[in-house]
Amino acid sequence: MTEQHETPGGVSGRALNSVSGKSINKDIPQATVTRLATYLRVLAVLADEGVLIVSSEELAVAAGVGSAKLRKDLSFLGPNGVRGVGYDVAKLRRRIEDVLGLADGHRVILVGAGNLGRALAGYGGFSRRGFTTVGIFDNDPAVIGSPVSGLRVRGTAELRTAVAELAPTIAVITVPDAAAQSVCDELVAAGVQCVLSFSPVALDVPASVEVRRVDLAVELQMLSFERARSAELETAEDPTERVAAGETVHAVSTPIGRRVARAANPRKTTSHTATEPTSKGSVVAP
Repeated sequence: MTEQHETPGGVSGRALNSVSGKSINKDIPQATVTRLATYLRVLAVLADEGVLIVSSEELAVAAGVGSAKLRKDLSFLGPNGVRGVGYDVAKLRRRIEDVLGLADGHRVILVGAGNLGRALAGYGGFSRRGFTTVGIFDNDPAVIGSPVSGLRVRGTAELRTAVAELAPTIAVITVPDAAAQSVCDELVAAGVQCVLSFSPVALDVPASVEVRRVDLAVELQMLSFERARSAELETAEDPTERVAAGETVHAVSTPIGRRVARAANPRKTTSHTATEPTSKGSVVAP
């Protein structure tokens, strides 16, 4: 399998959904899958605020995409909204959860109880989105047995037995680069089929195993590039022309309280968010 280096914000491009009791296997573009995860996060906020119906424009603004792109993304899910009314928040949320394979939740194990592993284990946002950490492992005798976010760190020597016991659906690797491949091999041998690795090392796995890789250094480098490019454009631009004569700015209010300023005749801007894949991949922000 050729490892993909992009946003770990969803599932692979093929999603299995059920409509009227029939299973439908569609090809959904990876970029769309990534945005579906963003829409799901926004819908969760709307549901918490008691919003029942949301228009495509409101949902698009809150998600940071164009309304046309949003409608095209949601078209992969089948009929959802009502023209002139909008989308039922609860129904659309359940639909996206089904497509992303989140309806039944996921059991996650972490291998590597260092600073990163402990931080991930303690992050409450995962459980709110259906990812429950059920085990954490390390090979350091000084760490094994210690408590981390309500779990006892177990030795990596127990991995195969523990996988059979805990039945995880996803494993997260947060070990030093030199150990990433061997840990991955152990997980695959134990039967784990979905792996998220925080090591930049390209992992060799069977075609049946899905691997997502998060390289934080690459993300920092991309931010550095964007900052350097923005500074260059600012230097070359005449400050007196930043707001064109007669240009008006409108504030768009959304149900979740965000106000987005947009110009009637805006210049083209480039924005890379944590949920939009780039050629170098991206990281899903909490």
